[in-house]
Amino acid sequence: MNSKTIKLVTAIALIVIVYILLRVFGVSKYIDLKNVYQIKEWVSGYGIIAPLIYIGFYIVGTLFFLPGLPITVLSGIVFGPVFGVIYAVIGAIIGVSLAFLVARYAARDLVESWVQGNTQFQKIDEKVELEGWRILMFTRLVPIFPFNLQNYAYGLTGIKFITYVIVSAIFMLPGTIAYVQIGGALVSGEGDLKKTLIYLSGAGVLIMVVSLIPKFLKKKHDISIKD
Repeated sequence: MNSKTIKLVTAIALIVIVYILLRVFGVSKYIDLKNVYQIKEWVSGYGIIAPLIYIGFYIVGTLFFLPGLPITVLSGIVFGPVFGVIYAVIGAIIGVSLAFLVARYAARDLVESWVQGNTQFQKIDEKVELEGWRILMFTRLVPIFPFNLQNYAYGLTGIKFITYVIVSAIFMLPGTIAYVQIGGALVSGEGDLKKTLIYLSGAGVLIMVVSLIPKFLKKKHDISIKD
């Protein structure tokens, strides 16, 4: 058995093991906004190591296609609007970086099978050659391709790892801040309507700005993956 086959088998085995553990312990079914307070109690119960538990949780969620929105909001609820952003960003950056490296070096054949025949990915791959980091910026801001699958798919393209990490970090940040603020508003503003409205207003403005950026970029630089 050659090294390439060993890497593929190992990657598949790890994915299966973690998926089974998530199912056995019932973690996957709780990753939902309506259950976010239950998860908060679980994370908070770890005391001073709670940030590490959360970051690890975020990384696992990113690697195993768990919904990112409730996990990001959870950071604001557990850690507040400031530290929540820090921990969510750390978890997100490590998670997307590991997914990229897995696709490029450990399980390329497996990831290729996931995107095989996907026209959106084919367009992204072509655009990376033409636009470079700009298409990564665009797809981070526009949900035209599933976020968690994006992380693996970019490992198949020619984009450099350091470019991928830096651009992803920058353009994931506005959305991360916005969603953490929503969670933070529920905690920091508890009992104070004015403070709650301030946090929610800030989140709303950020979400609106993020939604407008892609339109501006398409108009100014003609960045798109449409035919």
